[in-house]
Amino acid sequence: MSAAGDAAAAADDTVVLEIADAAASPSSAPPPPPIPVSALAGPLPSPTVLAVRADRSRLIESSSYFRALLGGSFSESGRGYVRISCDLAAAVQVLRYLFEPPASFAISHHSFLPLLEGALFLSVESLLVDCKRWFRTVRSRNSSMVVPLDFIIEAWCFARRHGVTFVEDVCPGYLAQNFVQVISSRSFAHIPYDLLCSTIESPHLTVDSEKQLCEAILSWGSAIRQPCEESVSNSADNQLFLLSKVRVCLLPLGFAAGTKRNCFEFGNNAVCTILNLLKDSLQTLLYTVTDDNLDSYRIRLTEYSKKIVLSGCPQLTTQFLYISTLPADLDAAFKRTIVSDGLMTKAKTLSFGNVRIMDLSKCPNVHFDAATLWMKFAFPELRTFIASYCVLVRFEDLQYLLLRCPWINEIDLSIDTSVILSKHSIISSRSEARRDVNQNLSSYYMQSGLYGTPVNPVFSNISKLILEGRNDITDMNLWKISMLKRSLCYINIKHCTQLTDDGISALLLNCRKMHSMVLSYTSFGNHSIQALCSSDPSDSFPYHKDEHAHVMAFRLQELHLEGCGGITCAAMSQLVSNMNIVKSLCLRETSLGDGALCNFVGSSLECLDISETVVSMVSLAPLIRRNCNLSCLKTAGCRNLLFEQGEVQSMSGNKYGRFLQEITSTLYLEDVEMGWAFCPIRIDELIPSFSKVRRMTVGLGTTLPENILQALPEICPFLESLVLRFQVISDGVVRNLLQSSTKLQVLCLHYCLGSLTSFSFQTMAPALRILRLQWVTPWMTNDDMTILTRNCNLVELALSGCKLLDSSSQEIISSGWPNLTCLHLEECGQITVDGISSILHCKALEDVLLRHTGRGIGRTIITDAIRELPLLRKLALDLCDASEGGFDTPNYPEGKMMRSVRMSRCKKSAAARSCFGEASPSSSSSNSNSKAVQHRETIVLEWSSRQLTTTVVEERI
Repeated sequence: MSAAGDAAAAADDTVVLEIADAAASPSSAPPPPPIPVSALAGPLPSPTVLAVRADRSRLIESSSYFRALLGGSFSESGRGYVRISCDLAAAVQVLRYLFEPPASFAISHHSFLPLLEGALFLSVESLLVDCKRWFRTVRSRNSSMVVPLDFIIEAWCFARRHGVTFVEDVCPGYLAQNFVQVISSRSFAHIPYDLLCSTIESPHLTVDSEKQLCEAILSWGSAIRQPCEESVSNSADNQLFLLSKVRVCLLPLGFAAGTKRNCFEFGNNAVCTILNLLKDSLQTLLYTVTDDNLDSYRIRLTEYSKKIVLSGCPQLTTQFLYISTLPADLDAAFKRTIVSDGLMTKAKTLSFGNVRIMDLSKCPNVHFDAATLWMKFAFPELRTFIASYCVLVRFEDLQYLLLRCPWINEIDLSIDTSVILSKHSIISSRSEARRDVNQNLSSYYMQSGLYGTPVNPVFSNISKLILEGRNDITDMNLWKISMLKRSLCYINIKHCTQLTDDGISALLLNCRKMHSMVLSYTSFGNHSIQALCSSDPSDSFPYHKDEHAHVMAFRLQELHLEGCGGITCAAMSQLVSNMNIVKSLCLRETSLGDGALCNFVGSSLECLDISETVVSMVSLAPLIRRNCNLSCLKTAGCRNLLFEQGEVQSMSGNKYGRFLQEITSTLYLEDVEMGWAFCPIRIDELIPSFSKVRRMTVGLGTTLPENILQALPEICPFLESLVLRFQVISDGVVRNLLQSSTKLQVLCLHYCLGSLTSFSFQTMAPALRILRLQWVTPWMTNDDMTILTRNCNLVELALSGCKLLDSSSQEIISSGWPNLTCLHLEECGQITVDGISSILHCKALEDVLLRHTGRGIGRTIITDAIRELPLLRKLALDLCDASEGGFDTPNYPEGKMMRSVRMSRCKKSAAARSCFGEASPSSSSSNSNSKAVQHRETIVLEWSSRQLTTTVVEERI
């Protein structure tokens, strides 16, 4: 620009700033024509050089940089055209900030860093203040993540390079309070070590559980061990330091054991710590209180906590709960008195008003009533309480919870369901009171007259109640539950076998607002159906043109009646004809037939289970055609699907249309159980309707050809669970499934045929967690088992018919899968011929079945297993495996988690083979091929909250 131009610009107090991007290469091109500041809001004419006409006085007034450049002693101070070199995007944002009206300019995470960089380079003090204010305002928002993790990481790195302390101070706290959202981000692996360390050390760190924090650190460590700038050893050291911040005494036992696979030292230390706490947690806490070092035993609770999950922590006691909410400034001697004497209610506890969900499942050593008092004071806004698999919880405890915490609206107290079904033949049964049930209330319990007080329905908000498996619930208890008629909408009493049809019908007559019920394997019958189908005289629902609208069945959204055998065909037809808006319907193993199903006119079904019924395509095909939102369809065991009026009809010629065609042209399934009538199938028929399938079971009556099985990963790209029964499979099918179905977590092969060899499982399957191989791998050896442990990280394993395994297999299993929760071994060689010491090293086991695995199991197996396996709930044994002829079955001492023990007995026959496949000495050579041994009965021990029931069942269960 000429001298005349400089003079003209100076005269009207404007200056032209030629801004060159410092990161761009120098250019000999002439500068672009100047543009006004107002044009900076639109597209820029050049990506590297920009000429902007701006008010000189405003620049000098707002920026120390421009004050020195334009108003000081520099040669540019008198010029109307000035060249500067800096970050172009930053300079543009600063100029917009200085010249745009404040109402039209807002800082966002997109503009923050350019503004901050420009404010620092151009010394705009007011902008620095605004940037600081905005960034701290973002930190104060606690509702959810409002800025991307990438932005926080970039801001942290920028602040570290330029020494911006307010950003460095805010970032860790922001990530800490939003840590649950942070760990779900794809960018989590890119968090710098220093930032992650500061985040974990922040007092605002908010996680649902200590497990969640530990998982995040392990995931981060695994990601950074990939090729990166840091050395592998340095990365490992960083991870170990972060893991030292984990409060291992609060980890679930199963998870802690699982970390031994990839981080043995940490995992082994965690398991040992948990087991030591189980021996004497009170003394450990007292020592800790004396040293005034309770932090490592405090559950992480902050003002931002919304969900607390302590599931699977048998080491936790009531003291852990209370010390987590005690004020930090309490005197150490007072804390010791509180912990040792159980005077928890004497100290004022902190309150956390954002907590909505509390999960104490599998925490048998937490006193339920004391936990109720704790929740009352600590979580005044709690809405959901879960305490599943806590067998010792009684109905009176539930009443006490409702009285103390009436604001709760969802409760889950489910336990394992009974192994004895109505179809089993009971030879004898007797019950005795549990000897470990203390009828006197704990010292933690505040004595009052409230314990036996009926629940006042006016103050109760319970809308959802789950009591599944609690077969000590009686009709009288159900009547008390019916007092919740103002709020109760969902109930699950599956396998509550003491309830009668009259008791259930009384509940239904009282609780007319209920729209969802899980009543499987109960005495639900004709009386209950009459209650569902009777008009409600006090119905407050708005007028509906349908004549059935004022009966309870009409408003049902979910109904599960699996195994309810007391329903007549006429009653079933009446019930089905009244359900118009139901979304989830399970009528498995009921009297359902075509006559009833044809009366169903609903079109809102999303889940339908009619397995093991006598329905045919006559009724099912039009139902499928009408319910296009059906995503779950289970028809396994429906042998009549191929029949019409008792005669086999041609699939293609049937007037109801091809059954498969109805499915493939109408539905997009996510969960499917296939049995009869699903063959033949072509790949092109399956691809559209099965493209969203996550869970698939294929059973008797359907034989999927190999090309379909090979194509399953392509047909069902989201497949997570696959169960194949009586199918023809091969090495190629199994290997392809494990390699290509990257989301596959469950694989079950039952009684399958084909040329399966050890080659099948010699491939990595990192997502696989549950593997059941029943009578399909007789060739399996210890070497095969070792390879399997390297290729997948299982939590459940079931093997049948693996006769080549021996006692060394135990060590392979326990060391390879230390986090196993379920282990079923049947007809597996001589695995237990030397006892089960290695199996007891799998401390996370909850379900163990050992049948015909070697005559070496000692008499004290039940008490040994309960003592060594803190989470054990189910144990199944075979008396043939007893080294001393039988097993001791004590009532005391008992495990607080134990639900059932099964012991099967074999029929004795001189001609029959022994239980281990060897011919009886008295049998002749002609009997060498005699049938396998049969079982004559099973002794079942079942514990409830009050008693031990010993039942002898004719069948093997």
